[in-house]
Amino acid sequence: MAKSRWLTAAMLALAGGMGMSGAAMAQSADLAAALSSGAVGEQADGYMGVVTSVSAPVRKEVESINIKRRQAYTDLAGKRGVTVQDAAAATACQTLTRLKEGQAYRIGGGAWQTKGAGAIALPSYCASGG
Repeated sequence: MAKSRWLTAAMLALAGGMGMSGAAMAQSADLAAALSSGAVGEQADGYMGVVTSVSAPVRKEVESINIKRRQAYTDLAGKRGVTVQDAAAATACQTLTRLKEGQAYRIGGGAWQTKGAGAIALPSYCASGG
């Protein structure tokens, strides 16, 4: 599939272009705890999501980070001549490979899962497993 090949190439090209450290840009101790416990997780669309009930400040921080990510993806998409969704998905491939054991993630519209000791099954457009 052409899109699959393009996203694989884009992911490799973006490797240095979006240095999102781990699960988010800057984050509070409460958000870091929510990520570690699996209450907040990463999604294959490039955005964070709330898995279980979290405090209002944590929910607000997730929303704030997602707004910043959207802006970063928009900027990157403009520079690369791709859609915002493709820039976000390519970056998500990298983010998902950096998950630590016990962190939550979701591929597509599927159920939330918890990262185990091994690699996770990434979307088909990602270059390699995480």
